[in-house]
Amino acid sequence: MTTEATMRAVTQYSLGDPDVLVVSEQPRPEPRTNEILVRVRATSVNPTDWKHRGNGGFLGEPPFVLGWDLSGVVEAVGIGVARFAPGDEVFGMLSYPFGHGAHADYVTAPAAWFAPKPASLGHVQAAALPLVSLTAWQALVEYADIQPGQRVLIHAAAGGVGHVAVQIAKARGAYVIGTASAGKHGFLRDLGVD
Repeated sequence: MTTEATMRAVTQYSLGDPDVLVVSEQPRPEPRTNEILVRVRATSVNPTDWKHRGNGGFLGEPPFVLGWDLSGVVEAVGIGVARFAPGDEVFGMLSYPFGHGAHADYVTAPAAWFAPKPASLGHVQAAALPLVSLTAWQALVEYADIQPGQRVLIHAAAGGVGHVAVQIAKARGAYVIGTASAGKHGFLRDLGVD
């Protein structure tokens, strides 16, 4: 049974398949200077989560709580936080790779790592966006500097990163060619794939 000083977290004490994951009771974090405490309403599972679960990756040996993407409600703010207040709905990504821990009831992190959750999105949809969106944005905008009229080929265009990449490329005026299985062609046309 959790108390105000504790929370539930999906923890692992050994590496392996999904059956190594257990719900445990952990200390509830407190926000430090420039941090917010977020009550997690939704989180995501990305390939990096199951890879770290299986081999430890950058994290090494357990115990640890995985999860980087999240959406939730600000419960408390630390000294110096003016951007958010308790009750604000936010979404964001914990610092990769060592800021993991979103698969829990609460997380603390710098307020700068979060954005207001759009009212048009539920928490589940918002929690699915950070890592895939950052990956697509970095590839297309920061590295490739996609310009209007350029042709862009996006493989696995109906996947997590791919479907966001399609939307970013179209928003920047590119002609988009996407690859996907036949059953996903209609979805891609709806997103604007040329």
